[in-house]
Amino acid sequence: MTNTISAIIDSWADCAVRSEYDDILNWVGEKNRSLKVNISKMCLSQSGVWFYDEQQGEIRNQNNSFFQIRGLQQYREGELVLEQPVLIQDEIGYLGIICKKIDGVLHFLMQAKIEPGNVNKIQISPTIQATKSNFTQKHGGKKPAYLDYFLNAKPEDILVDQIQSEQSSRFLGKRNRNIIIMVNEDIEVLPSHRWMTLGTIKQLMRIDNLVNMDTRTVLSCIPYSLHTLSDTERLCAMFRDQALAASMLRQPCHSDMVRAFRYINNYKMLHSCENRIVPLADMKSWNFTDDGITHKKGYPFKVVFCDIEIEGREVTHWSQPLFEADGMATFGLVTAEFDGVLKFLVQAKPEAGCFDSIELAPTIQLEAAVPEEEYSDMDRLFFRLLQNGAEIRNNVILSEEGGRFYHEQNKNIVLRVSPEQVGSLPDGYFWMDYATLNAMVQFNNVLNIQLRNLLSILEM
Repeated sequence: MTNTISAIIDSWADCAVRSEYDDILNWVGEKNRSLKVNISKMCLSQSGVWFYDEQQGEIRNQNNSFFQIRGLQQYREGELVLEQPVLIQDEIGYLGIICKKIDGVLHFLMQAKIEPGNVNKIQISPTIQATKSNFTQKHGGKKPAYLDYFLNAKPEDILVDQIQSEQSSRFLGKRNRNIIIMVNEDIEVLPSHRWMTLGTIKQLMRIDNLVNMDTRTVLSCIPYSLHTLSDTERLCAMFRDQALAASMLRQPCHSDMVRAFRYINNYKMLHSCENRIVPLADMKSWNFTDDGITHKKGYPFKVVFCDIEIEGREVTHWSQPLFEADGMATFGLVTAEFDGVLKFLVQAKPEAGCFDSIELAPTIQLEAAVPEEEYSDMDRLFFRLLQNGAEIRNNVILSEEGGRFYHEQNKNIVLRVSPEQVGSLPDGYFWMDYATLNAMVQFNNVLNIQLRNLLSILEM
């Protein structure tokens, strides 16, 4: 495995030559031009498959598969503090990438995939991206390509195998299996797939809405920190950002990990909060009509119903509900050097749908509809730093998961500052190096999906 981690860093350093990079963009562009896609909003009563089950108080389909939408109410000390629709999808799906050495360089088999909620049709996706309903063929469609490689993978071929959380502001306890496997044999490469180095994928992440959320979360789980590398000096020399190299290619900091886990575990043990699943019709602050579900005063999202036709998928024509964002959220990560080692400012953040109450999150995680008067001190500090000349290391607009969310895009910003510009930290905030965060992501449900996605876009 140590040799594999070195090979992954080599692959990260192997960026596509301009002709190969342009070829990938042309490949995606041609598919976007040739694919027949028709997505239109509709009324729930027009679906024929999805309906409101009054007895259960939920929107579901006739097979009671895929997912349901119900109401979520959160109470603190008997007071209602949150009320919203929530996606309930108990099944765990596959987000899987196959990798293989080609001409001595590790490549990842990536897919040009369109989801109904994608803002720009095709995005670069994992080798396989399938719900349990997909790969057990409950929908009546074809078995997903490359599924057998993951079902039959030997332990020695598995680089990553983690069950990680999804968006806890939309889902209730939703998780997916993030998995990367190594193969040695020749694989048929379908027209929908291409081999890419990690460096090429990182280049593509600079383009708005091109590399999808599922690719980003899988790559964030690569276990750099679990192995002592014999060629650290050679690997460090590949990094233009030596502070990041020092942050990655080191042993995790045990005391920082203990400090964060102590805060998280105290919250889980002592915090009193009650979630209640209620019928959609019982949510007094929301309007539920045949056209959709909207908040009476304004909220980060609403529920819409869509008629969908997409060529080349396991099922080509269907209808379903989608959660539509009201504007663009901002996810921001502040970084700073401490004695030559890059550290990341993260927070322990509870969310209503979180599988285990609370996870580590980016420095700021602001939904689109949050008014400025509700910003935290750290939110305000982030925007002051952004406006007053902080070094911007990453600034890209990236999409959320298009299978459940309609045209949802978020600003992903990484800033480099000096520690003095941040000062003392509020309770629940921590400076942590990459190796420590990387060790913690090897546990299920510790780093939330927004933090994992920001870590995935870092460049060497």
